[in-house]
Amino acid sequence: MSWTIISLADVQPQPWKNGGGTTRELLAWPSAALWQVRLSVAEVAADGPFSRFEGVRRAFAVLSGAGVRLVIDGQAHALTPASEPLAFDGAAGTQCTLLGGVTQDFNLMVRAGVPALRRVRGRAQVGPAVLQAVYAASGPAAVHCGGKVLALPPHTLAWRLDGAALQVQADDALSMEVSL
Repeated sequence: MSWTIISLADVQPQPWKNGGGTTRELLAWPSAALWQVRLSVAEVAADGPFSRFEGVRRAFAVLSGAGVRLVIDGQAHALTPASEPLAFDGAAGTQCTLLGGVTQDFNLMVRAGVPALRRVRGRAQVGPAVLQAVYAASGPAAVHCGGKVLALPPHTLAWRLDGAALQVQADDALSMEVSL
């Protein structure tokens, strides 16, 4: 299987319409206009509502900063870089409050299918899926597959389609599987 590698530094930030932050879109598959899967890193600089996405499942993880408090349809969730990712309905009313300044967050959005986003600290198995991805957060990550090792520097995404099971080793990474 071949991997596509994208460094966060190579993607220009796009400002939000409400002025509360920026987003760097790492992947919109199969295309930016007709995406079924979207992976992005956001810099959240101000409190405010999340955009609603009807028919979309979202998963969200804090990468850096003090964290956020998300109120999703009235239920509060405090998330920090130590927290497991949170999955929720993209159509839900979601309010974000910063816990202590700017945060950097990872977003996985899927229009159809079942997304899984997990934090990796140590070793983790990633099952076979239509789309697999690994994001090396604050440190490097190693992806072991088929007797080969893919080394990812910090702030880098690797993704592939129709992948077999693999293993991720990292001090701080996110693994993703999407079954369409």
